Amino acid sequence: MNHPEIIKLQKFLQQKFGNRGIDVRPRPKKDDSVEVYIGEEFLGLIYVDDEDGDRSYNFQMAILDIDLDEVQ
Repeated sequence: MNHPEIIKLQKFLQQKFGNRGIDVRPRPKKDDSVEVYIGEEFLGLIYVDDEDGDRSYNFQMAILDIDLDEVQ
């Protein structure tokens, strides 16, 4: 993914979730995905899928059971 595409994804996520702290960062040595953070907390990955000429993005986020224990 190129820089303008990463910025578009970041702005989309910031608007969608109402959080200007969302940061989309390129991955070292990877151009098919980016990392998503809030501050310094890693949230997940966005993968680009452009099969069949249609470009889409898949957001993958793992939630650990211990993280759920922290929610009250």
